[in-house]
Amino acid sequence: MAGDFVVDIGGPDDIVAARQAGRELAGQLGFSLTDVTMIATAISEIARNITSFAGHGEIRIGVEFRDGRQALVVHAEDDGPGIADMERAMEDGYSTGPGLGLGLPGARRLMDRMHVESRPGKGTVIEMWKWVPDGA
Repeated sequence: MAGDFVVDIGGPDDIVAARQAGRELAGQLGFSLTDVTMIATAISEIARNITSFAGHGEIRIGVEFRDGRQALVVHAEDDGPGIADMERAMEDGYSTGPGLGLGLPGARRLMDRMHVESRPGKGTVIEMWKWVPDGA
């Protein structure tokens, strides 16, 4: 993605930086305040999962075409333990860690689309996007 924001994720300060990058780009693209908040929250959830389960990863935020339309795209990648049971991981309340199990399903609800690819022992790649408002 050209002109991306790239944030290395390794701790709480990085979660804040990724969230802020998402807010900044969403604001530039003309998203409503509600959508900006939803995008920032989804980014926080995914970044928090990286720090909680993988320890380190990267989030890139940019603009790409998806299905013939412009979208704000969030690409998160880590080389952590991966997700053994993807179906369960997308259910509210399921967690293999100390959280409430709302991260992935919550982020999926906040964004227009989400794709998760994970291989146990190899890491996880999450791509989620929100359509850019018409006229932006």
